[in-house]
Amino acid sequence: MAVDRDHVLRSAAALLTRKSTATMDEVAKAAGISRATLHRHFAGRDALVRALEALGIEECEAALDAADLDAGTATDAVRRLVREVEPAAGLLAFLYTENQLFEGEEQHAGWTRIDDRIGALFRRGQLSGEFRIDLTPAWLTEALYGLLASGAWLVQSGKGAPKDFQHMIVGLLLGGALRHHAPQREES
Repeated sequence: MAVDRDHVLRSAAALLTRKSTATMDEVAKAAGISRATLHRHFAGRDALVRALEALGIEECEAALDAADLDAGTATDAVRRLVREVEPAAGLLAFLYTENQLFEGEEQHAGWTRIDDRIGALFRRGQLSGEFRIDLTPAWLTEALYGLLASGAWLVQSGKGAPKDFQHMIVGLLLGGALRHHAPQREES
């Protein structure tokens, strides 16, 4: 019987987003395969995490494409981005905690591509006057990642409603990122 690698990866992602410390035995069970079969596809946890990283980058880049970041206002583009990335938020939250993915020279180039695209969105919002200029695009990008991860964990734990995911993340991010204009003083 042929093993569907995509099914194994998605089963692993679903399990690891709920239980990041799951063993390879638990991953195999969740995928409906033996541990030996799992090891034939992924030599160990690191190989599995690297494959999940590739999947996460692929899904994130697809969400970026679907969000059409250059269309409309930057504020609306952020809303679309959060909506499009929501299905992958749990996997991205898991990957966000895997420090080995972001250390050293072996960092996947996909993360830089994603950072650059999101950073450009925030830069566009700053240039248009929508977003604060005292927060760097890199800072806003990392804040978005943190909020996406926190939102995914909150929903998975049952402490937050899935229907609130987009509203809460966009509201908090943009509430802190929007430029607030000082009220004009009346002349007497």
